[in-house]
Amino acid sequence: MARKRKVEEGEILGVDLRSSSAEFLAFTASTGESAVEVLFTNEMIWATQKMIAELFDCSVPNVSRHLKQLYVDGELGKEATVKKFLTVQTEGDREVERERLFYRLDAVIAVGYRVNSVRAVQFRQWATAILAEYTIKGYVMDDERMKDGAFLGEDYYEHLLEEIREIRLSERRLYQKITDIYATSIDYNLDAPTTRRFFATVQNKMHYVVHGNTAAELIMNRADAEQPHMGLRTWRNAPAGKILRSDAVIAKNYLNKDEAKSLELIVTMYLDYAERQAMKRIPMTMEDWAARLDAFLKFNEEDVLDNPGKVAAEVAESFALSEFEKYRIVQDSLFESDFDRYIAYQLTLPFSEELDRAAALRRSSGGGVDAD
Repeated sequence: MARKRKVEEGEILGVDLRSSSAEFLAFTASTGESAVEVLFTNEMIWATQKMIAELFDCSVPNVSRHLKQLYVDGELGKEATVKKFLTVQTEGDREVERERLFYRLDAVIAVGYRVNSVRAVQFRQWATAILAEYTIKGYVMDDERMKDGAFLGEDYYEHLLEEIREIRLSERRLYQKITDIYATSIDYNLDAPTTRRFFATVQNKMHYVVHGNTAAELIMNRADAEQPHMGLRTWRNAPAGKILRSDAVIAKNYLNKDEAKSLELIVTMYLDYAERQAMKRIPMTMEDWAARLDAFLKFNEEDVLDNPGKVAAEVAESFALSEFEKYRIVQDSLFESDFDRYIAYQLTLPFSEELDRAAALRRSSGGGVDAD
């Protein structure tokens, strides 16, 4: 699925799409000027002289003069870079089809270099990103036009369903699956404030639902060097292996059986909801998923965490590690490895069995047969 990168100066702030037919992409500079449309068809961007003038914040005669000089100088070939497209435009109360001259991206960029404005630099960056996105994904997107889902084709939703089902089958932690669903947003941006808030709170919200504490509060309440397994209910090498430092700071390791099952059921229902949204062809933005998580929990009559909690994650981690260091001494004194168990088993064998085993070992190594 198309993913939008960090919004830098001049990059698109929205999306558009469809790979097979002509569509208009809206270029919006990060400085907030109004959007300017360009034509996107057959993997290439085209623009009229008027569009170019709006793109680079200059006059149409200025654009015309630069284009004429480019062709006179032989820098561009007119046949390859100029094409007529039939477009629909509004004239009064009527929609009229007109043929208009469009100039290919290389001509647009060439004009941009001659104009050499901030807007020209912004457009070059944006156009490069659009073409790269199409090359990788086979389609591109435009936020403003996708809000109602009108431009989203079947390929998009089929890919989305496949992605959601893969998330369901993955071995990632339960709360990570929620963040993976969020990352399927049509306008996903890792550095967006909405994303940062969502990633910072989702784990605590899921924990709060099942035991009324944040992840940090759970660790503070249950990490105890004097308890069996220092309060952990599971760990990487469970049940017979040693508890490690990394096990002690993972909140889900302290969940009891009922709590773990409850969390699993909630996440499963949320994944079902996400899959249903995709099957109904409903596009979801970052803001949608952020709001829908709370709405989903409320619908299921769960309490929704509305604060950061009383314990900082760093404090909980420090506490858990201090408890682990105390528990380590106890663990080392009680721990029995496979080798320890093997030796203990050997000591329980009758002496005659030990002699028989030793004789068999000598025979197998060519040591001969014992005399009667």
